Amino acid sequence: MRRFFYASSNTKDTPYPPLSTVAIGASIELTDSIVHHWCRVLRANIGDEGVLFDGFGGEYHVQLQSISKKHATVAVLAHSIDERTAPILSQIGLVMSRGERMDYAIQKSTELGVTAIQLLTSHHGEVNLKPAQVEKKLAHWQQVAIAACEQCGLNRPPLILTPMSITDWLTQPSRSAPHLAVSPLVAELSQDHYYQALQQPADLRLQLSVPAAGQPAMPEALLPVLRQAAPYIELLIGPEGGLSDEECKRAANADFAPWQIGARVLRTETAPVVALATLHALAL
Repeated sequence: MRRFFYASSNTKDTPYPPLSTVAIGASIELTDSIVHHWCRVLRANIGDEGVLFDGFGGEYHVQLQSISKKHATVAVLAHSIDERTAPILSQIGLVMSRGERMDYAIQKSTELGVTAIQLLTSHHGEVNLKPAQVEKKLAHWQQVAIAACEQCGLNRPPLILTPMSITDWLTQPSRSAPHLAVSPLVAELSQDHYYQALQQPADLRLQLSVPAAGQPAMPEALLPVLRQAAPYIELLIGPEGGLSDEECKRAANADFAPWQIGARVLRTETAPVVALATLHALAL
């Protein structure tokens, strides 16, 4: 059954109603993006059924009632409380890479249940967005995450946070910002209590590091933290060229412990996948 992200906040003068306010059996208008994808691209017909989720929890089973040139309505048939969120709250500080590699990192991190991705620039990073590019790229990467949720069944999409320098991220207290800086597409969603936990101090901060002699493969604190009821872990992943010596020192000063996963050097788009998968495996 097809799944679609229903964003109640919209550029229309009258926003779409939050799904949580819609009674079972009531009819609602679909957002423009869902109409385009479901009714135009996928050529849905009246009577077809699908699933809507808005990121605030659970999902809604719906049936198409009407389709016109630019609009479509559905009847809400049922609500399910299924979340499918990972048992670990996680934020990745990810130095931006180019093109499909960045899309891949975000897509696969979403499938593995990441809670948020903080976009970073660094000394050896490949991407430094101009101010005029930020909004468009942020919207694109947030949509990549949402599309991955639609595919994998996750009902709370990860937040893609506005780019900042790695120095600012490491030196800025994580609770100093009153709001999470995100795309307008998820601005309202970012205020939900689930995501506000990202404003709290992490239980553990880990820097994925290049294998080096003398470094422990796994920080001693990792397993005890994973045994907690709902651990919050931050991961720092550098660019292809690695972090500079100064950035590594700043990371250490910010309590990021080095974490070596195996004896091989991972690409920047592979590292989030391996790190998240390893955390989940260790938490079992």
